[in-house]
Amino acid sequence: MRARLPDRAGHVERDGVRIGYEVFGQGDPSILLLPTWTIIHSRFWKMQVPYLSRHYRVVTYDGPGNGRSDRVTDPGRYEPASYARDAAAVLDSCGVDSFVAIGLSRGAAYALALARLVPERVLGLVLIGAALPIAPPPPARAGIPEEFDKPYPESPQGWDKYNLAYWHDHYEDFVRFFFSEMFSEPHSTKQFEDAVGWALETGPEILEAESKTSRLVPEEVFDGVSAPTLVIHGSDDRIVSHQVALEAARRTGGSLLTMGGSGHGPMARDPVKVNLAIREFVESLR
Repeated sequence: MRARLPDRAGHVERDGVRIGYEVFGQGDPSILLLPTWTIIHSRFWKMQVPYLSRHYRVVTYDGPGNGRSDRVTDPGRYEPASYARDAAAVLDSCGVDSFVAIGLSRGAAYALALARLVPERVLGLVLIGAALPIAPPPPARAGIPEEFDKPYPESPQGWDKYNLAYWHDHYEDFVRFFFSEMFSEPHSTKQFEDAVGWALETGPEILEAESKTSRLVPEEVFDGVSAPTLVIHGSDDRIVSHQVALEAARRTGGSLLTMGGSGHGPMARDPVKVNLAIREFVESLR
């Protein structure tokens, strides 16, 4: 059972693609919980929605390729700028004028793109485990760009599985490996099982389409963004280096909350601390 059912659910269509959204609560300001990598849909915010919607209006939506949104294989629909336009269309449909945008991992790039698209409407940004090209990746992931399109080894181990051909041949095994790395904390069985189940609702052709998007230019990541920012990052994040969080906080002049011992999904493994940090940040914007 879901801890909190939406007060409103619907779809908005942009350029022929239907995007599914949900709205919870009534309070101001509004909170937009953005999609992340399209391997999972918006239910990954399930530990934030019940708490935040007691105080604010909360909007979630599924990015293209997963959840209640259309499955599309056009790489252009997975560009951060396209996610930003989808988000703006959802917010317009929900009658939201101003909001705080919250993004996890790749969702941080979507939040920044949205802040460039409608800067007058963005009250603040929360970037969790921000997957941004502003610092080197963890050493174990350093070789992924060079090996991604090549044949994978006969007996791939670890990050060898982050490989296009392996996705198509052994999608579920890759999914299980990836989320075991995302939830690196002990006793993460429920979070792991949830994420694997959601990932199996999409497929490798969707991940392939997203992999073909243009890469962010490091020097331009924060161009045109001036909104107050809170950066949250786990000290044991195996997906995105903690150096990214340090650099993101420095470049935005924002606050940094380092979650000791947390992996790449602190909002799922330590939701109370994350929720309280989000609320404190939102209240500081009043």
